[in-house]
Amino acid sequence: MLDIKQIRENPELVQQRLVTRGDKFDIQAILDLDKKQRELEATRSALQARGNEIAGLIPQKIKAGSDPKGAEIAALREEGKSVKETISELEPQEKEIKEKIQELVLALPNLPSESTPIGSNEDENVEIRRWGSEYIPQNQNIIPHWDIAEKLGILNVERAVKVAQSRFVNLIGAGAALERALIQFMLNTQIAAGYVEVIPPILVNTESLIATGQLPKFAEESFKCAADDLWLIPTAEVPITNLYRGEILAAEDLPIYHCAYTPCFRREAGSYGRDMRGLIRLHQFNKVELVKFVHPSTSFEELEKLVGNAEAILQALKLPYRVIELCTGDLGFGSAKTYDLEVWLPSSEKYREISSCSNFVDFQARRGDIRFKEAGKKGTQYVHTLNGSGLAIGRTMAAILENYQQPDGTIGIPEALQPYLGREAIGTKS
Repeated sequence: MLDIKQIRENPELVQQRLVTRGDKFDIQAILDLDKKQRELEATRSALQARGNEIAGLIPQKIKAGSDPKGAEIAALREEGKSVKETISELEPQEKEIKEKIQELVLALPNLPSESTPIGSNEDENVEIRRWGSEYIPQNQNIIPHWDIAEKLGILNVERAVKVAQSRFVNLIGAGAALERALIQFMLNTQIAAGYVEVIPPILVNTESLIATGQLPKFAEESFKCAADDLWLIPTAEVPITNLYRGEILAAEDLPIYHCAYTPCFRREAGSYGRDMRGLIRLHQFNKVELVKFVHPSTSFEELEKLVGNAEAILQALKLPYRVIELCTGDLGFGSAKTYDLEVWLPSSEKYREISSCSNFVDFQARRGDIRFKEAGKKGTQYVHTLNGSGLAIGRTMAAILENYQQPDGTIGIPEALQPYLGREAIGTKS
C-alpha cells in the first residue's frame, strides 16, 4: 500500500511513476477525498476542543457566582449540546471518507523503484545474464515433457481430469518420487543458506490476502471456500508474510529469512496454447518459496542475494537459464523491482519463467502493519519484504524431463538429486 502522506506531498512524482506501469491510475480522487477528510478532521477537532472548553467553563462560572439556572449557563449548555450533535454528524462522514480513501489506495500498485527499467510490456524486459549454455541439449528431437512423462508412465492427466477437472495432473511412481526429491533438495539447500523452514496453513483469511496484495485485485484468480472466510493460497508468500502481520519486530532480529514448501492454487483463467498441457500452468502445483523481512537500508542488496539463492538450485541441477529484469510495464502489482529466472525448455526452444524474485519495499508491510523498532530510537519503521520462488517444482521437473532426455528414451537424473532419488535415471530398472 502506498503512503497517503507520500501521495499528498508528492502527487506529481507518484502519478508519474504509476504511469510508467502502463495502466491508467488517477490519484486525483484520493487527493480530493484526503483534503475533505482533513478538513472534517480539523473541524471536528476544533469542535471537540470547544466542547471541552465549555465543559470546564460551566463549573468555573457557577463557582464564581453565576446562577446555575441563569441565561449565561443555559446558553453554554445549549452550545455544548449543539457541539456534541455536530460532532456526532461529522464522525460517520469522516469514517466513510476514510474507508473510501483506503479502498482507493488499496487498488493502487506499488511504485517501481528508480532502478527498474522503464518499458511498456514484457518485450522491453532486460536480460541480465545467462548461465549453463554448455548444458543445452544438442539433440534436436526433444520430446515435450508431458509426452515423455506419459510415455514413461510417471504422469497421468486423464485420470486427474476425472477426479478434478482440466489443469490438474497425477504424478505416479518415479514422477511422484522426483517431485518429492526436488522439494527436499530445494529445502535443504535453502536451509543451508540461512533460511528457517516453516510449514504454514494453506488456507488463509481475507485479511492475509489483502496484506500481501492479492486482494482485492486478484479475487477472481483465487479459490475461495464458499462457507468460510478462507482462501486457498496462491503461494506460500501469503501465509509466511502474514506471520508477522500487526507486529513490531526488534531491529536486531532483522533480517528474517523463511522458506516453505506448500501446494499452491491459482485459477489461471484464460487459454495459454501449449501451456494447457503438461506442468507449466496448473490449478494446483507445488513450490518452495523464499521470504525475507529486512531493514529498508539493505533491501535491494537482499534482493540480489535472493536471486542468487534461487539461481543456486538451477546451477546445482545444471539446468540452463537466464536472468531477466522486469520493466515497469511488466511488474507485478506489489513489486518495486523484480528479477525473473527463466529455464531453458528445449522442446519449445524457449526460456520459460521458473522463479520470480521481488522486492516489495514497504508496500506489503504497510498493508499488513509489519514494523520494527531500533533500540534507543523513537517510533517505528516499516520493514521491507521480499520473496521469490526457490523454485516452482513442476516447472523444474519439466526442465529436467526435457534437458536430461537420453537417446534411449530414458531421463537422466541430475547428480545433485541422485542421493535423494536413489537412482541415476527414470525409465530403467535401476
